[in-house]
Amino acid sequence: MGLDKTVGSVDEAVADIPEGASLAVGGFGLCGIPSALIAALLQREAGGFKVVSNNCGVDDWGLGLLLRAGRIARMTSSYVGENKEFARQYLSGELEVELVPQGTLAERLRAGGAGIPGFYTPAGVGTQIGQGGLPWRYGADGQVAVASPPKETRVFDGREYLLEEGIRTDYALVRAAVGDRHGNLVFRSSARNFNPLAAMAGRVTVAEVEQLVEPGELDPDEVHLPGVFVQRVVRVLPDDPTATRRIERRCVRTEQEGGA
Repeated sequence: MGLDKTVGSVDEAVADIPEGASLAVGGFGLCGIPSALIAALLQREAGGFKVVSNNCGVDDWGLGLLLRAGRIARMTSSYVGENKEFARQYLSGELEVELVPQGTLAERLRAGGAGIPGFYTPAGVGTQIGQGGLPWRYGADGQVAVASPPKETRVFDGREYLLEEGIRTDYALVRAAVGDRHGNLVFRSSARNFNPLAAMAGRVTVAEVEQLVEPGELDPDEVHLPGVFVQRVVRVLPDDPTATRRIERRCVRTEQEGGA
């Protein structure tokens, strides 16, 4: 592979993602999600994806679009959020869901990307996270069909810890504010959430960027994720409707309540 990692379109960027692939997807709520890449993946026939992401978007945006189309077979995430379809599919047995403490999920992605197969954490000790029995999949009769297994434990300095495994996925889809042709990425504000971690976890990482610059234009101290973790870069234009930045829940105050 040459140093120039740019591809011509989002369609080209996801064209080889096969049926049943595992995907790490950046973003938190609707902040920093790779919406253009998700929209391109929606246009393909492939499905059965095993997705690792903090949440699953909302019913009509982000990963929620893939979910509604029946393209996701399994989610590893921290919470259901505002997605009613996510809850419906999970409770009806259509979707397998592994809920993971948010900090643990972040570290599992980072560890996988760093080549660390596992680590010990106190999060979840004494709960079903460690003891097992969390419903991963329900049956049509509403009973638990697949439950989480118990985790290995170990005591360090008198305190019990759980063994958690690092996560590696076939592909990662992320969004950055700025990227260069070598794959070095800069994230804007709170979009620097799960994006760097998801990018590290993917064996093939695809980044959609709002601004594409030439190599050398980014100060090394500005780079949040080095290009060694990125295999493809595609620019999405600001007026591209699939790249719209949406607010998950817009909350405002009236003038009577003290708003501006």
